[in-house]
Amino acid sequence: MTDLTALTLAEARDKLKTKEVSATELTKAHLSAIEAANATINAYVLVTPEHALAQAKASDERLRKGEARPLEGLPLGNKDLFATRGIRTTACSKILDDFRPTYESTVGQNLWDAGAVMLGKLNNDEFAMGSSNETSAFGPVVSPWRRRGKDGKPTTDKLVPGGSSGGSSAAVAADLCLAATATDTGGSIRQPAALTGTVGIKPTYGRCSRWGIVAFASSLDQAGPIAKTVRDAAIMLRTMASHDPKDTTSVNAPVPNYEAALGKGIKGLRVGVPKEYRVDGMSKEIEKLWDEGIQWLKSAGATIHEISLPHTKYALPAYYIVAPAEASSNLARYDGVRYGLRVPGKDLIDTYENTRAAGFGKEVRRRILIGTYVLSAGYYDAYYLKAQKVRTLIKRDFDEAWSKVDVVLTPTTPSPAFASGEKTGDPLAMYLEDIFTVTVNMAGLPGMSVPAGLSSQGTPLGLQLIGQPFGEETLFRVGQAIEDAAGRFKAPERWWLGDGSGSSPASAKGKATKPAAKGKGKR
Repeated sequence: MTDLTALTLAEARDKLKTKEVSATELTKAHLSAIEAANATINAYVLVTPEHALAQAKASDERLRKGEARPLEGLPLGNKDLFATRGIRTTACSKILDDFRPTYESTVGQNLWDAGAVMLGKLNNDEFAMGSSNETSAFGPVVSPWRRRGKDGKPTTDKLVPGGSSGGSSAAVAADLCLAATATDTGGSIRQPAALTGTVGIKPTYGRCSRWGIVAFASSLDQAGPIAKTVRDAAIMLRTMASHDPKDTTSVNAPVPNYEAALGKGIKGLRVGVPKEYRVDGMSKEIEKLWDEGIQWLKSAGATIHEISLPHTKYALPAYYIVAPAEASSNLARYDGVRYGLRVPGKDLIDTYENTRAAGFGKEVRRRILIGTYVLSAGYYDAYYLKAQKVRTLIKRDFDEAWSKVDVVLTPTTPSPAFASGEKTGDPLAMYLEDIFTVTVNMAGLPGMSVPAGLSSQGTPLGLQLIGQPFGEETLFRVGQAIEDAAGRFKAPERWWLGDGSGSSPASAKGKATKPAAKGKGKR
């Protein structure tokens, strides 16, 4: 019997159209998979079986009548940064407590209007601040992939799935949904996709509406999908993207049929290879994979050109000034007065302090403090203003490169997946995980990570494609060429079904996981 959870989004779509399977059967299969895996993987912080089955039943009725919409009956996971009407949304922070929005994010609404089924809310780093999904108030996500030792046998190390969209990447890799929503502020779609053997695309800034997405850094945040294949990502992005009058940064431009671009090939495309991305400390196997990717694209008909992006070396420090500064401003609204957690104090200021101290985790507090510092009198010009000038120079580097090349090829990450706890004590080492991805956000460009190989320990490695503004179609074409050359990875062994090891505060039986926090929560 076909394992329905192992299907790609495109395969499941076809089977629904031919009535080989029903939306209800597909949804039940995924809910069963979540129930079996989530105590170990901890990808979902809230599973919504009644909601999902009601959506699936409605999809079956439409399919029966021949009224199928583009994503009819396809079960998806939804990152807990996306507001869901009447369903708890926390950004995986204690400070939002049991917050239940009265509205739906525009991206989510686009998906549900297209017939998709929401299985539940996916784990992420608190307020999307992290590169390993270890800062969540609901506990860390565990990658479904495991390292192999010298004897070729899997080790018991618990690997991180990347972050901040670690729940999304782990759920897709473990077949706990067909695809998932995600967000990317400095690499939070592409880095977790690379570490879990999935495809992730951050579209051009403004391509997807930010309305209804819990804000981290408003000038950098962008929604996108994590999926099993390049085709699946193309299907997802076409529906997620739209112009939205509610978001003033949303661009009023037509959304192409990305899936239709996949058969066009890449003959004659100019691929840029930036010399500045060959950084000290990059894994030799990553560098080897990069060179292999260059040869794949050359064999597929592209031409290869070395380019220079001279301000790349300033991107990471500039990012870690701009992003915390915007986070400091955005997170000022969480004060225990209007919604979420409230920890009473002797007066209003004391209530603010108590609530924020109890509600925010260590990494969020660190970034708020950095952001407040760089925005303060006497430091604004020295830090924030200078970082914005560097950002302009980074964008200018890319603008000059586009006269010579159509797309840029780089590694996605400087190393394979690392073990949980391996870098949490060293924030700088964790921040360096974003060294290849932050330039894309600083310049507002589209970027995609495609699985391209396995490390010496049998864990996934990804290659990153960077495109011109609104050049997502080109990224999908080149991504397809890499996927064709590398071949699809064999899915990770479902080791969680055998030993049942691992513990998690999350339940896969429809019960809401609740982070422990002092004080009284209120809506």
